[in-house]
Amino acid sequence: MTSLFDPVRLGNCELKNRIIMAPLTRGRAGEDGVPNALMAEYYRQRAGAGLIIAEATAVSPDGHGWLNSPGIYNDAQLAGWKKTTDAVHGAGGAIFRQRWHMGAAVHPDFMAEAQPVSASSVTLTGQLPTPRGRDRQFVAPRPLSIEEIDDQVQNFATAARRAVAAGMDGVEIHAANGFLIDQFTRDSTNHREDRYGGSIENRLRFMLEVVEAVCAEIGAARVGIRLSPTNKVWQIKDSDPTAVFVQAVTRLNAFGLAYVHLLEPKLNSGHPMETVAYLTPLLREKYQGKLIINGGFDQPSGNVALANQEADAIAFGTPFIANPDLPNRMRQQVPLADPDSSTFYTPTAQGYTDYPAMSSVEIKREPCLV
Repeated sequence: MTSLFDPVRLGNCELKNRIIMAPLTRGRAGEDGVPNALMAEYYRQRAGAGLIIAEATAVSPDGHGWLNSPGIYNDAQLAGWKKTTDAVHGAGGAIFRQRWHMGAAVHPDFMAEAQPVSASSVTLTGQLPTPRGRDRQFVAPRPLSIEEIDDQVQNFATAARRAVAAGMDGVEIHAANGFLIDQFTRDSTNHREDRYGGSIENRLRFMLEVVEAVCAEIGAARVGIRLSPTNKVWQIKDSDPTAVFVQAVTRLNAFGLAYVHLLEPKLNSGHPMETVAYLTPLLREKYQGKLIINGGFDQPSGNVALANQEADAIAFGTPFIANPDLPNRMRQQVPLADPDSSTFYTPTAQGYTDYPAMSSVEIKREPCLV
């Protein structure tokens, strides 16, 4: 039976195991969004993962709305990411980078008081920290024009090219968790009456145009995408998520992507994400490519999911924070360390690179093909 420690091929990458490090926003890049030596060390420590999916990275200044998160829209940021990829590759790892535009979740504090953009003028419910303080409430965005939508598609493609220039093995398109692409996908935030709104086909158009542009830029074998079919963060939801995401993964079959990554905990699992259904089994049936699933798995449940062919790989998020050598600990069945949540988003090495590895293990590099 397939287990977490079996190799798997995702796109151009032959991974040494099926333990994927999920993207974790940690707020260490500073106000300029330039990845630094501290981040390079953090990812190097976790190169035992079959694949690292590095944290969400802004594709443009107007999509950059998480305090001290990285970008990839200028040369200094590209050079910073090059340090990270070199460190991960030197330790025998493979790394993709997740790219996002936060849409209506970008507070004007990040943009000299400019209004955020989205599919429609729908204010999200909630808040995020900004340079001017904590718990800053979201404001009403303005709808993107057709021409601006084209510009945003190109921003994703340009960011993909920059990621490859920085040495990344591939990219993950962030189409989940209530950010810009998700705001177009769901009918609670997309009230448009043009070709990007109304029907499911129209609401998926922006996502599919981004995927097409990114694949054209760097090749489909270097591209993954993340979806969160039943996440209701900031009250972003859809009246028929089953129909929407069945059509989404069915349409994605045509691209030959490296993978689709689903973030969706099982019902009554105790996961903090609020869900009303578990669509993963149905989406697994409809999607013909490689599938990564994420949603509160541990080693036993991850192995069961793989043995039952529920997915091809399992992504782990929080466990990687305090366990930089997570695959090694799992292999040796050592109890995992607990992370300090008070340091999840603080700017220093504390709670970031100071969690000790169980032991020093040499990791053989399994290169991704160019």
